[in-house]
Amino acid sequence: MADSLPNFLLSVKLKYVKLGYHYLISHFIRIRPPLHAHLQDLVHLWHHLRFNLLTCVVCSTLLVFLATLYFMSRPKKVFLLDFACYKPEEEHVVSRETFMERSALAGSFSADNLAFQKKILERSGLGQRTYFPEAVLQVPPNPSMAEARREAEMVMFGAIDELLAKTGVKAKEIGILIVNCSLFCPTPSLSSMVVNHYKLRGNVLSYNLGGMGCSAGLISIDLAKQLLQVNPNSYALVVSMENITLNWYFGNNRSMLVSNCLFRMGGAAILLSNRSSDRSRAKYQLLHTVRTHKGADDRCYSCVFQEEDADKNIGVALSKDLMAVAGEALKTNITTLGPIVLPMSEQLLFFVTLVARKVFKMKIKPYIPDFKLAFEHFCIHAGGRAVLDELEKNLELSDWHMEPSRMTLYRFGNTSSSSLWYELAYCEAKGRIRKGDRSWQIAFGSGFKCNSAVWRALRTIDPAKEKNPWISEIHEFPVAFGSLESGGI
Repeated sequence: MADSLPNFLLSVKLKYVKLGYHYLISHFIRIRPPLHAHLQDLVHLWHHLRFNLLTCVVCSTLLVFLATLYFMSRPKKVFLLDFACYKPEEEHVVSRETFMERSALAGSFSADNLAFQKKILERSGLGQRTYFPEAVLQVPPNPSMAEARREAEMVMFGAIDELLAKTGVKAKEIGILIVNCSLFCPTPSLSSMVVNHYKLRGNVLSYNLGGMGCSAGLISIDLAKQLLQVNPNSYALVVSMENITLNWYFGNNRSMLVSNCLFRMGGAAILLSNRSSDRSRAKYQLLHTVRTHKGADDRCYSCVFQEEDADKNIGVALSKDLMAVAGEALKTNITTLGPIVLPMSEQLLFFVTLVARKVFKMKIKPYIPDFKLAFEHFCIHAGGRAVLDELEKNLELSDWHMEPSRMTLYRFGNTSSSSLWYELAYCEAKGRIRKGDRSWQIAFGSGFKCNSAVWRALRTIDPAKEKNPWISEIHEFPVAFGSLESGGI
């Protein structure tokens, strides 16, 4: 029996227990006051220990408070997990010939205005495979509330279904929902349609934005960013779209006929997150959002056109007015964003030029910063060909930089606030997005608004692993515009 038991005296563990015991006892004796110590010595020792204890508690409390204040006040990082752009079925494809045929069969347009619409289509930059809702393609057209809701459900649910499948996020996990659609604002709202269809949780923060034009998509992104700052560990779903069915114009006011020629069916769904654990699987990080609003005529739209015969309509006046206001809005947006994103060399040149013009009254042109030094990719709202031409000239961009916007206008038309996401999807399908790349989204809208969003790619996007509306046909792009008539809308 004795031979089978271990020798505890030789145990290594017992050795360390003994060492710890001797260490504890020796230190206890060292700090213990002697029994014969005077009462005054005991009081002095107590005050010394109490002072040290109070100092430690105060310092620790202060450090914890400052650390808590820092982490609570620091802006939460917002990540874009993924996004999806809706691509309608083949039965919704409309060519220029089909568009003119349906317009003639509607019986509400004069011969001159039919010719005007044909001219607009030829100069618009739109291709032969854009999309219209079924209600507009019917003979006669059927612009009813039921058809409008049907179009909205088709676009919203189609984009959201694809997005949830791509991210693997469940609908119940979504804490914030923002839907923007400018011209179609039914009751119950579009956001309510999404909440009920996907059975979102009862305390979801739901917002429905209307009447904000083509720039509403970035307003929604900015709103989502603000909400994610105060709602920790949340997902925000943003849905951007426009509705064509109830907004088809049957009159003969040419300034309003332009929207018939440019706007097309489409939409996008975007999923944002403020969870740090999502960074590893997210595509982009939101760096900045900038919103500017300049006063303008309510008639101003982002789909500006130019008409050679000024005596026939208000085309020229409207176009010049819009471009002037758009320029002011863009200038304000650039002034706000520039110091944040531009390298110091560009900021210095801009500042020197500004001082020379304002202080020394020198007659020199304002310096336009080279934003190509700050961004690798530009996604400019595909509102119309003239808008893209003007921005290309003012920002001194190359054809390569303008390609996503021009090809989106050609392939999908003006899909309002969602066009920016078709453009970013184009960059991904072309394999252009590399880790660390910065993308600048610029949107214009009625009001007049100019909004920006800056994204940084967190990983290189492999087109072979992507699913977006361009993938199956990206080899056909870019297309040449040389055959199109100069000028445009």
